[in-house]
Amino acid sequence: MLVKFRLNGKDVEVDVYPNEILLDTLRLKLGVRSVKRGCERGECGTCTILLNGSPVNSCLILTPHVEGAEVITVEGLEKDSKFKELVNNFVNEGAIQCGFCTPGFLLTAYTAIINQKIKTVDDVKKSLEGNLCRCTGYVKIIEAVAKTALK
Repeated sequence: MLVKFRLNGKDVEVDVYPNEILLDTLRLKLGVRSVKRGCERGECGTCTILLNGSPVNSCLILTPHVEGAEVITVEGLEKDSKFKELVNNFVNEGAIQCGFCTPGFLLTAYTAIINQKIKTVDDVKKSLEGNLCRCTGYVKIIEAVAKTALK
């Protein structure tokens, strides 16, 4: 079946199976590499995308359900100044080790920042729920997000 949606500001049309998950469509058919396969149960956040402005796990969404929707990955935010600032703070604070989880953390944090949901460090922690890091732990990630959000 043919599904049409906007991906990172561009209209796309892709032929998919009715039971195909968005994660596979993005990676295998559309070449989006920031979206990764992790737990496949919506618990780790490595497959996070923005769907109509909200962070969601692409491993839990069937591609036909994004018909007409706006899908954004980290590739779609490369020119956004707040996103660039967040990325720079991740780098400067040492919040990136292997990088596997980083896109999910960035998209989740970015959404909380632009929606002005972060007023305290506790808000930073709450905003990152649903994202798992297996390498660095969370201290540096929390510091990077706080540095961006709590100026």
